[in-house]
Amino acid sequence: MNEENTDGINGCSKVRTGTQNEAALLALMEKTGYNMVQENGQRKFGGPPPGWEGPPPPRGCEVFVGKIPRDMYEDELVPVFERAGKIYEFRLMMEFSGENRGYAFVMYTTKEEAQLAIRILNNYEIRPGKFIGVCVSLDNCRLFIGAIPKEKKKEEILDEMKKVTEGVVDVIVYPSATDKTKNRGFAFVEYESHRAAAMARRKLIPGTFQLWGHTIQVDWADPEKEVDEETMQRVKVLYVRNLMISTTEETIKAEFNKFKPGTVERVKKLRDYAFVHFFNREDAVAAMSVMNGKFIDGASIEVTLAKPVNKENTWRQHLNGQISPGSENLIVFANKEESHPKTLGKLPTLPARLNGQHSPSPPEVERCTYPFYPGTKLTPISMYSLKSSHFNSAVMHLDYYCNKNNWTPPEYYLYSTTSQDGKVLLVYKIVIPAIANGSQSYFMPDKLCTTLEDAKELAAHFTLLHL
Repeated sequence: MNEENTDGINGCSKVRTGTQNEAALLALMEKTGYNMVQENGQRKFGGPPPGWEGPPPPRGCEVFVGKIPRDMYEDELVPVFERAGKIYEFRLMMEFSGENRGYAFVMYTTKEEAQLAIRILNNYEIRPGKFIGVCVSLDNCRLFIGAIPKEKKKEEILDEMKKVTEGVVDVIVYPSATDKTKNRGFAFVEYESHRAAAMARRKLIPGTFQLWGHTIQVDWADPEKEVDEETMQRVKVLYVRNLMISTTEETIKAEFNKFKPGTVERVKKLRDYAFVHFFNREDAVAAMSVMNGKFIDGASIEVTLAKPVNKENTWRQHLNGQISPGSENLIVFANKEESHPKTLGKLPTLPARLNGQHSPSPPEVERCTYPFYPGTKLTPISMYSLKSSHFNSAVMHLDYYCNKNNWTPPEYYLYSTTSQDGKVLLVYKIVIPAIANGSQSYFMPDKLCTTLEDAKELAAHFTLLHL
């Protein structure tokens, strides 16, 4: 063990009690043969382990561990996590004082071991009354960059990001739905490693950094959820992006049927992207290789296999029973990068009760109150400076979404009818002026509500799904 490591362990020995001491860590290293190095606020055990040959394990082999007692260290933690399989690397986040920061990352040698660790160690009682949390960790190498001038091309953005940050591998830019010569005002920047992305974010995050005279928005891009290989082997739906707004489902079906007539079951198009369902997986894979990069109505399309999500959880969490699992809906094969510019992730939940139906699941967002003490300092802020996770309302999410895209606020138009039993039923039509000149001139759900609040929430939720 080198001098640097000795210093790191000595620092920790000052705050340890009993079993948490330098001798315990040295004994662990001697027993396992693993090396231990402390750097940049973390202590790495292994990475690689003794005798390891070849590249590091692939993505999906790492788990995140939270709620670790602050006075617990590798000599106690490593044996617990070894129960699930061989550890490639254990990274414990450290405070300068020598305590741990309450969380760690454990990389196993296989994805199966990582999944087993989640199953057997999530909510594991690691000390009396102390339960740890274990979930999949995605080594995020991608940043979201917002407020980019819409006339800038991919090459210009890539060159600029390489000038101001290090380790840039690629830039992902999507053309505007209404004008293919412009981008959507945001881009995803891919870095060679998580560390390179983190360093870039640290440099750009203060909110004052400018590109081409524009103050940009910077945050982590939510990584796409991993879908196991077995599930992907059954997918027979293609995701097609970068279509013209004017392109019809009939045109798409005809184009994809050209290479082998009668193979397409149906097409569902939403704005400038579509899902093409095939009768057989083999035909879907063949069509993907043939059609990717082809032109339809003058637009060069991108074609990939659609990534299925957990339907049961999706219906329960996002729609609260409002649409049956058999209904056609984009969430069934949701693509994160279309639903929201940055997070491209969860949509807001609807109220617990809509149209007389109770939600079977609790709200996703923790909602609680805190005491307001006299003298507490308050700072005026704009709602648009918050993150989308602060909103539990679809109406607020939609307003936030429009603002982030530099659109004028959505316009709500109220309509009513009378039910057979004499109740007044309400529905909102939503117009977003910035996109109203396209094929989708307005958004209106196919459900009626008995209260004004529910009608507005449902309409906003419906609009978000289609944006």
